[in-house]
Amino acid sequence: MNSSETKPVAIPRVQLANGSEIPILGLGTFGSDHVSHDEVAKAVRFAIKSGYHHIDCASVYGNEEQIGDIIQSLINEGAVKRDDLWITSKVWNDMHGEGDVIKSCKQSLADLKLDYLDLFLVHWPFPNAHSPGCDVNERSPHSKPYLHEDYMSVWRQMEYLVENGLVKNIGTSNMTIPKLELLLKDARIKPVANEMELHPHFQQPELFNYCKEHSIQPIGYSPIGSPARPDRDKTEDDTVDIEDPVIVKIANRLNIHPAVVCIKWAMQRGQIPIPFSSKERNIISNMQAATSEPLTDQEMTEIATIDRNCRLIKGQVFLWEGARSWEDLWDLDGTISQ
Repeated sequence: MNSSETKPVAIPRVQLANGSEIPILGLGTFGSDHVSHDEVAKAVRFAIKSGYHHIDCASVYGNEEQIGDIIQSLINEGAVKRDDLWITSKVWNDMHGEGDVIKSCKQSLADLKLDYLDLFLVHWPFPNAHSPGCDVNERSPHSKPYLHEDYMSVWRQMEYLVENGLVKNIGTSNMTIPKLELLLKDARIKPVANEMELHPHFQQPELFNYCKEHSIQPIGYSPIGSPARPDRDKTEDDTVDIEDPVIVKIANRLNIHPAVVCIKWAMQRGQIPIPFSSKERNIISNMQAATSEPLTDQEMTEIATIDRNCRLIKGQVFLWEGARSWEDLWDLDGTISQ
């Protein structure tokens, strides 16, 4: 199938706390080490022409310039209007200094060839960066635990971006409840979304429910279990969502791929999944999950029982001196305030 043979699908939208409307399904653009920047851009072109209007980007992915070329060409062709698109980007960990967040946003706008971003996220809640393609043992000597005052200096710059029209919405990513509690207490502009790892084997019910209760939209990355994640994030204890008997049984009933079941579950649960694939057939299948027959209440209940608390994106390379293990990144008691 090629894009000229594909009839665009209208993907529904949900309303955020401030009234903005975001498509309930997005296309992720993290190609890991397995997909070239040009392949990601090609996937974006096919996805937009097929009906995707929500594209989840990030400066650290290194492909925003190629994606920007695609977006601009599609707008120029009349294939899509800018106002119809929802474009997200993120400030990377090495740009948390004074003025750096604004600089990062302006660079993403230039690369994406846009006048504004629909959503800008703080990628991780601490300034702990790593070199591209590093292995699991890399550690930066400058890494440190979360400090609320440092995070608020980042957030004030995020608020500036909204107040000056460069960004329409701001949000968080990879946060824990204590960190969100502090942010909600001190923010002038509240986060409208939190992007986090969410899939049937890692449902994060406490954090998910907290976000819902505080009008923060959960956006779920790795919605089918991230089989193409970097090798540094893989361990022997990891499980495979699409091989789970419950997921397979539902897929067989609906005559769809188990990955599509994971995406349908995510949307019905109330989170926004952002799967990535460079394969056109997968892009179409994932998109049709938004409009095809829903899972039954019983199937949703069954999937709720298969949560294995299996975090796949562990973030080991962000650890600081003195941290015991990657669990320290997610320790509910690990919030430090000076």
